[in-house]
Amino acid sequence: MTRSSHRPLARTLPLNALQVFDVAATELSFARAADRLFVTHGAVSRQIRTLELALGLSLFERRNRAVFLTVAGEKLHATTRQMFEQLATTVATLHPSSPSDTLVVSCEPTLAMRWLIPRLAFFSQAHPGISLHLHSAGGPVDFESAGVDVAIRRNDFFWGHSLIAEPLADEWIGPVGLPTAFDALPISHLHTRTRAHAWQDWQRAMRAAPSPERLERWKRFETSATPATPPFEHFYLSLQAAGAGLGAAIGSVYMVCDELNAGRLVAPVGFIRDGSGYVALSREPFADNPAKAALLNWLRTALAQSASRWIANVQ
Repeated sequence: MTRSSHRPLARTLPLNALQVFDVAATELSFARAADRLFVTHGAVSRQIRTLELALGLSLFERRNRAVFLTVAGEKLHATTRQMFEQLATTVATLHPSSPSDTLVVSCEPTLAMRWLIPRLAFFSQAHPGISLHLHSAGGPVDFESAGVDVAIRRNDFFWGHSLIAEPLADEWIGPVGLPTAFDALPISHLHTRTRAHAWQDWQRAMRAAPSPERLERWKRFETSATPATPPFEHFYLSLQAAGAGLGAAIGSVYMVCDELNAGRLVAPVGFIRDGSGYVALSREPFADNPAKAALLNWLRTALAQSASRWIANVQ
């Protein structure tokens, strides 16, 4: 492809439509995207159609009043998600505020998208003198080269002996899906490559559960599963698929609590500890840095509040 062949697309690609696409792809619903963007359902559809015409590709499949990303749509969404996150971070740095502490926080992608980002405004209200710059990443982190101050991770890997690890919350997991998904069994189990053993971890935890009632509900659910679907590449995609009615996914209570509270998802068997948890990592003790200490305490409190309604009656 010649250099000049790139120019027409760059000049005509509708940037507003890209933003609408990004929201619609995240929600997997034109109606919910319209609510978030404060526009009509028709406006979302027109923007998506404009983008598809500009690219010459279908980005969504429309079936039974639901929308699903095509292969091209998934690839584009992976880029637009990072693009708009980076844009928001950059814009925030263009407006120097009053003297404040700035923390660069690295957080696992699904936890960042589905839990932390919706609560950043609450942190800012509680700690107006601390500015958070969020990076979405998982697994090991090179604090120095990435310029990271605090990393929020699930404790499912070895991070070495040089880092300070402070516990944040236990992980609670359980099957989730649409309110109508569990009305007629059997139901498809949705899998993800990034948590390949999520269903096995849940089954193991349920076998060890002390509650006979929970165990009986689990047996009914376990025997209802249809053959496994091909795994999704990322954990958040399996949760998006559950929200689109494709089956049941194993969800972390923190990552689905907002949708449970809104009634968009249900967890018919509840949640149970899977033995893992979330930690905050730092190169220095949190107590030595007031901003880090404030973030640590806020994270612990906010995570506990998010889970409390859904684990209150668990023994």
